[in-house]
Amino acid sequence: MGITLNLQRARPADVHVGRSPLAELMSALHIMAEPDHHPEAQRWTRRLETALAPSLAHEMSALSPLWARLRCRLLFPLELPLDQPFEDELRHLEKLPLEEFVGLCSQGVLGFREAVPPAGSLLTDPEAAERYVEQCERRSFRRGELAHDLVASPEGLRDRLLCFLESCAEAFFASEWRSVRDRLESAAARVRADIRRRGLAEVLAGLSPTAVVSRGGSRVRYDKLAVAEIEIGPRPLFLLPSVHVWPHLTVKDEECHPVVLQFAAREGDTADQLTQAELRARMSALASLGRMELCRHLLGEPITTTELAQRLGLADTQVSRTLRQLRDAGLIESEREGKYVYHRLATNTLLRLGQDVLATIMR
Repeated sequence: MGITLNLQRARPADVHVGRSPLAELMSALHIMAEPDHHPEAQRWTRRLETALAPSLAHEMSALSPLWARLRCRLLFPLELPLDQPFEDELRHLEKLPLEEFVGLCSQGVLGFREAVPPAGSLLTDPEAAERYVEQCERRSFRRGELAHDLVASPEGLRDRLLCFLESCAEAFFASEWRSVRDRLESAAARVRADIRRRGLAEVLAGLSPTAVVSRGGSRVRYDKLAVAEIEIGPRPLFLLPSVHVWPHLTVKDEECHPVVLQFAAREGDTADQLTQAELRARMSALASLGRMELCRHLLGEPITTTELAQRLGLADTQVSRTLRQLRDAGLIESEREGKYVYHRLATNTLLRLGQDVLATIMR
């Protein structure tokens, strides 16, 4: 499984890197809608929840299918330029042709990569609209309600969404954007410079530990549940850094619109993110009772291989082999002092392992 970006026809002019306040707000709303996916943000989420007015919290819940798992394409930039003010992004959404609004919104409300009726039929054919509402109801009652509102009054739903987004800006996002915008600009500037220096394929691969470059740098594949090959050039690619999107790498591929890749603007980029192979190695290392017992002896004061062997009643070679497996999995740290090598458990790695499991799965 995976999403492949085909770069054979990509030119520098096809790739645009910049910020989007609206996309960043959607990432924040996604955390609020699915907090179990973002345990690292629990403190931020709780603080925000206590500050929200009940009416805004209720509307946030009712509209949440738009920024849950699939994330509605409406809330990403639809055209150049990037780095527009939040108010300008909302005005563009307000002026979007109604049929285009319905087409993008209908897929977001369904929240799943499954065919939906064309926007024209949702606006003019009652039977197609009814089938679409039933399609959404099968996913959830909340999605069914939102689908009904969309086909019954698309203008009304758009006005409701715009009012909600403006209320979010007043309640919390304006201050949040001020705190993250410089960091996002730094991330965008770094990516632009890296593309010029290292090339597009290498930079795209560096945005996720799951990425694989193939065919001489003409393709980059990300390990995702969806399966697709997306051609870049002449169709544009928008690269959007985000503080709130981690651990996800979001790829949007709606026809007739630019491809969007929203990536985590984290300190150190992806250096601290696990690949699936690394996660499997750590889980496998801990699955052995013998290695788990050895870990208990490594907790605390650093210890040599010989002393470990004496404690466990094993040969030095056997302990060395086990230590190597744990070290390869990143679960122990070894340091030479004089003629001795001392080992200790990497407790920070173990403390993070639960969060890393979730982050690796959710990416």
